[in-house]
Amino acid sequence: MEFEDLSLESADDIALADKLREGHTKVLSEIHKLIIGQREVVDQVLLTLFVGGNSIITGVPGLAKTLLVKTLADVLDLDFSRIQFTPDLMPSDITGTDIIQVNPETGKRDLQFKPGPVFSNIVLADEINRTPPKTQAALLEAMQEHRVTVQGQTYELTEPFFVFATQNPIELEGTYPLPEAQLDRFMFDIVINHLPEDEEMEVVSATTSLQDIVFEHAITGPDIVAFQRLVRRVPVSDSVMRYTVDLVRRSRPEHPEAPAFIKEWVDYGASVRAAQYLILGGKTRSLLQGRYHVSFEDIQALARPVLRHRILTNFHAESERVTSDQITEQLLEAVPLPQSRM
Repeated sequence: MEFEDLSLESADDIALADKLREGHTKVLSEIHKLIIGQREVVDQVLLTLFVGGNSIITGVPGLAKTLLVKTLADVLDLDFSRIQFTPDLMPSDITGTDIIQVNPETGKRDLQFKPGPVFSNIVLADEINRTPPKTQAALLEAMQEHRVTVQGQTYELTEPFFVFATQNPIELEGTYPLPEAQLDRFMFDIVINHLPEDEEMEVVSATTSLQDIVFEHAITGPDIVAFQRLVRRVPVSDSVMRYTVDLVRRSRPEHPEAPAFIKEWVDYGASVRAAQYLILGGKTRSLLQGRYHVSFEDIQALARPVLRHRILTNFHAESERVTSDQITEQLLEAVPLPQSRM
């Protein structure tokens, strides 16, 4: 999707920003009618939504990854499809295919396109790492271009369009890990963990009783598209932009100013997409907090989910059980803020 990058100046923009915050509060309230806890996870899912990106949700089975995405679609009244990725899944099972149909008027057989499950507003790619790279690539093309090509014919996807992919971190047998270049297309790697005991008790109680939940639709699909355009118009100071780019560049071991721990533990650092998503996420976060500029805190708050799948650790880090999150924490401490703060 292409957007112009303007300043947030007009009264219409301010009104739209107010509508974004009100809609966000209502959506949160509706989601938590069914989803207990996991506030940080839900926040990152909604940031993905308002930016117009796609994200991975990583967690062991039974943590309501699928339920969260389905609930989001229900709350927003958007079309939802779930694709269970398996080793025998074919690209056409995702994008759709041409089938032979008999024309009732002429009696002739014609090829007609039958859309696949990717033709939806919110697509859940369940266990995306269980299908071969060729099939993964079919979905990633749709994510990048918001369209699919079948037999030389291009079909546009309906906006808004999002992909949330899930991965199980504990089962590696029979999986096809996403290549680094494909992982880079996801805005966040959202990690979902087990709930605290009290909240887990609440989940067990709620899910073993009768539930009759009715969702109120707080915002619409066109609202989301308008919010995505608004986010692009939020101004960013040169100092925040420079800090963001510097943070990303110093995650690369070949950079001359990369800290020693980066050179020791990292094989490959983050790409320029990391800086782009940090800025876009920071713009959205600032709007949700009632501000019309991006702060250093916005960038720092989003560094872990943005860099988690982009900082690739080496053997030394793995042998010392150093994670990309720990490296990101050290990087945030090591990279100085510019002298001129907002």
